[in-house]
Amino acid sequence: MSTEIINRVANSKLVTFNLEDFYPQGERVLFDIKDWLLEGLVLRESVFREKAAEYDWSQHNDAYVALTCSTDAIIPAWAYMLLTTHLQPYAKKVIVGNLDVLESILYTEIIQNMDVSQLQDKPVIVKGCSHKPVPQNAFMLLIAKLQPVVKSLMYGEACSSVPLFKKPKN
Repeated sequence: MSTEIINRVANSKLVTFNLEDFYPQGERVLFDIKDWLLEGLVLRESVFREKAAEYDWSQHNDAYVALTCSTDAIIPAWAYMLLTTHLQPYAKKVIVGNLDVLESILYTEIIQNMDVSQLQDKPVIVKGCSHKPVPQNAFMLLIAKLQPVVKSLMYGEACSSVPLFKKPKN
């Protein structure tokens, strides 16, 4: 007697949401200005402006750029603003911070602009494993976006999920 195997997960109304699917393609660049500073600590305006003018900014075409200074130098806001004016024609996005901050900002923008209306009153599982650098903060933002809309939220895989939220029955 053979029994047909039924894939209950495939037949369920469960929607899998993978943040990795929204990962913005493009090179990530950490641009450290320490080498443009005197002894890595002092920003001399004339030298800094000269280095910015001579630098080939086109090499960061279609890249996401995080401007930073890895030393304890005090960098005036105008310095990062000046570099941004040079990067603006080329880079997809310019921020001040490290690559983690960059990813967090990218995902914040993506999630804020996301239309989740198609998930209205559906059970949703947020996939946990990813091969791309999805920041932890993105999961929190996603939950805040989904919770008012969905019927239920889970985390993990369909075969081993952790329940997070279930809309109360009226």
